[in-house]
Amino acid sequence: MKNLIETVSKFEISEKVTNVEPMGEGLINDTYKVFVYGSDKPKYVLQRINNAIFQDVDMLMDNINKVTDHIRSKNKNSLQFLKTFDGKSYYFDGEKYWRVMAFVPDSITYQAVTPEYSYIAGKSFGEFESLLADLNEPLGEIIPDFHNIEFRLKQLRDAVAEDRVGRVKEVKYYLDEIFKREEKMTLGERLFREGKLPKRVCHCDTKVNNMLFDKDGNVLCIIDLDTVMPSLVFSDYGDFLRTAANTGAEDDPNLDNIDFNMEIFKAFTKGYLEGTKGFLLPIEKENLPYAALLFPYMQTVRFLADYINGDTYYKIKYPEHNLVRTKAQWRLFERAEAKETEMKSLIFGL
Repeated sequence: MKNLIETVSKFEISEKVTNVEPMGEGLINDTYKVFVYGSDKPKYVLQRINNAIFQDVDMLMDNINKVTDHIRSKNKNSLQFLKTFDGKSYYFDGEKYWRVMAFVPDSITYQAVTPEYSYIAGKSFGEFESLLADLNEPLGEIIPDFHNIEFRLKQLRDAVAEDRVGRVKEVKYYLDEIFKREEKMTLGERLFREGKLPKRVCHCDTKVNNMLFDKDGNVLCIIDLDTVMPSLVFSDYGDFLRTAANTGAEDDPNLDNIDFNMEIFKAFTKGYLEGTKGFLLPIEKENLPYAALLFPYMQTVRFLADYINGDTYYKIKYPEHNLVRTKAQWRLFERAEAKETEMKSLIFGL
């Protein structure tokens, strides 16, 4: 703890820091609550930045500062990060990168994915994009090609060509089905190149638990801003539905458990269209069903490429884990694809 208190002391904090305790179970960054003299509640949050994933820490923090400053300039709540005493937005101790933000008091998060929270999530992430629609300062692409399906398909083709562990033959059915739909599923990238679709400032990690609520259930602010970067709005829309509308688990071995929940779809879409009504283009709105298909399709591609490569990227619990994930995501894609016409009708009516 002494070393952590010393790390916190590098930031512009006038109070005496008395204690630093672990906070939550983050999968990416190590996070701690910081207590100061005279208070039994945390005042700040210390976080170690995972620079194995976010390799350009300067770009990462520059993106976050531009976004949070812009949101606060509109008198809206946003996370607030502290500077070090030498004016930097992070501290490097020779091995690790650290940042400190103000703790948001009396705030809670929810894990439940219900129609009610899906509507709130859709509206909140839509409003987040809307607040940043007029941000003129450029943001960097912190994870290049993160949601670029053409890039992900190239990775799959490279994996197939190498076939380093001899698994291509057993997954031929899924490869055929994926590539049969390639032209349809690369629509977004083509429309962007043709100048018909813009890139927006997007969150790129839209989950119910990436919102802070007050005790009355009102959204205080959007959190986990590491992946904020320019992207098609399909990123924020489709990625939420990939997890939230799945009636089964991402790695469910029983494919009969998996369906695409249209109640979640309708609730999230209603909120999202309300939140984005000030800037969303007709071509963006009419292609939202495409986005709902794109993300289970893309995740199938990623899981399958990793399985063919010998499980080098995703952590696995057993040898067939990535293949089970592939099958589960493909079933979700098929169920969503079967409801594409229904999705279009619902969106047209909202």
